[in-house]
Amino acid sequence: MTNFAERKPHAVMTPYPVQGHINPMFKLAKLLHLRGFHITFVNTEYNHKRLLKSRGPNALDGLPDFSFEAIPDGLPPTEGDGDVSQDIPSLCLSIRDNFLLPFRDLLSRLNHSATAGLIPPVTCLVSDFIMTFTIQAAEELALPNVFLCPTSASSFLCISHFQTLLDKGLIPLKDESYLTNGYLDTKVDCLPGMQNFRLKDLTDTIRTTDPNNLMVQYAIELANTFHRASGIVFNTFNELERDVLSALFSMFSSIYPIGPFPSFLNKSPQNQLTSLGSNLWKEDTKCLEWLESKEPESVVYVNFGSITVMSPEQLLEFAWGLANSKIPFLWIIRPDLVIGGNVILSPEFVDDISDRGLIASWCPQEEVLNHPSIGGFLTHCGWNSTIESICAGVPMLCWPFFADQPTNCRWICNEWDIGIEIDTNVKREEVEKLIRELMVGENGKRMRQNTMKLKKQAEEDTIPGGLSCMNLDKVIKEVLLKQ
Repeated sequence: MTNFAERKPHAVMTPYPVQGHINPMFKLAKLLHLRGFHITFVNTEYNHKRLLKSRGPNALDGLPDFSFEAIPDGLPPTEGDGDVSQDIPSLCLSIRDNFLLPFRDLLSRLNHSATAGLIPPVTCLVSDFIMTFTIQAAEELALPNVFLCPTSASSFLCISHFQTLLDKGLIPLKDESYLTNGYLDTKVDCLPGMQNFRLKDLTDTIRTTDPNNLMVQYAIELANTFHRASGIVFNTFNELERDVLSALFSMFSSIYPIGPFPSFLNKSPQNQLTSLGSNLWKEDTKCLEWLESKEPESVVYVNFGSITVMSPEQLLEFAWGLANSKIPFLWIIRPDLVIGGNVILSPEFVDDISDRGLIASWCPQEEVLNHPSIGGFLTHCGWNSTIESICAGVPMLCWPFFADQPTNCRWICNEWDIGIEIDTNVKREEVEKLIRELMVGENGKRMRQNTMKLKKQAEEDTIPGGLSCMNLDKVIKEVLLKQ
């Protein structure tokens, strides 16, 4: 047994501790496991508890070559039942200041178990590109450390150029009026591969008047570490971001677009990991039964992801827009979706939608998107949701909220023509009109065809001989297995 353990490569995989970053890292872990790696998947203690709560106390037991570990996040306990995403700026600061020591201890513990012949010794690290403390740990142990960028390549390129935006005086904004006076429509010509992008299409982190903004400074710190990674992998494919990937190839020596992960895993053989998921909220699978009763491509699926929050007024505008469209819908409303507390939908609304609307608290999103009855997706444009929608061939209605979502929205609506943007100041009349346009209008038909073309390309890229498949083989051979 010990000899076998010694031969198996052992990857320690560390996602940034929010749902939208855990999911792609988990998919990559499954892909490496299918290629013979022993996996140790590292959550924070806070998220490890949430995972056990959502999937059952024994859900993570009994997988000898795919194990879960947890390290503290250094943050004060969350109020309430601890079933919400934590504050992003606080997490970022804690990652910088508090994560290295417990991570070092974990690696030491794993290698101690390897000495006893229980598991293979750690041979490589795979980390979210925000978890930069892993670089120091990798350098100390002379291990390869691959960064996973769970956002688009475009968002990564944008973060890599924050210093340039500062140097050119494009940010910070002169004062608050610049948020509304048209300044954000300024074209940005210093981002290679992103022609016709405006300031408003870049990550919303740049919309600050503070020259010492915490998140801008943090992004610049991150960008200064990217060159120290042994390689950087992206959950994207060439057809989606060709020009941006070309620019990144000229900036970094080891770039590997190896997506989209859902296309890979859809073709993978069933195994003990197939049913293992990474959702931190309990999935309501009743919605899949409900979808069975609906006509093909007749339902709009609504989900604003794991972090987006909205005002009670915005929720009502979406609610009545959906109701008035008369299109069947499945709407995921997280417990913490509305700012300041509970979601209150009137009896009048509930009556109006009773025969065609279903509201659930969380769901297995990929299964929903791939259900034949789904015809459109009203989304916040997170990168996972964007990729999963493309892989399912489903066009989108876009309401970007923060971070990389404005950039993704620009690609979806303007570059790929597979979606329509909803105005930030959401109004029920516009929601109603655009839902109908997406689901039964001519624009919707065209966008559905465009999405199906991208889906087909994604499938071709992830079969043996496809570009993404070759890149996955390359990063394993050239970086992760390099002694």
